Amino acid sequence: MGNWVAHVLVAQGPGGQHVNKASTAVHLRFDIAASSLLAALKARLLARSDSRISADGVLVIKAQGSRSLESNKAEAMARLHTLIERAAHVPKPRKPTRPTYGSQQRRLEGKAQRSSVKLGRGKVSE
Repeated sequence: MGNWVAHVLVAQGPGGQHVNKASTAVHLRFDIAASSLLAALKARLLARSDSRISADGVLVIKAQGSRSLESNKAEAMARLHTLIERAAHVPKPRKPTRPTYGSQQRRLEGKAQRSSVKLGRGKVSE
């Protein structure tokens, strides 16, 4: 998968009595350039306009949804896997096609019908 380091930081946001005793937020830092991913995949990841990717190519994912440190780590890793899978998907190029004869005829019939509706809105002659 690659090199990654998870840092545990103090949780942010509102909390209850337990908030000052446990810090369960996780920052997962993934250095894209130093990872063992394929070069094309690294390029696609770095080309993304994602605010979580810093200027030096480090992806930072913050997970703090759960009160459990282990589940926050698992959530951060799952998000990283999802992001890499999305970057690995290369959409196939679209081949331009011409409209069919039937679709052209339907388009022209629709235009003619709309034209007749608009002609009916003109001034009434006596």
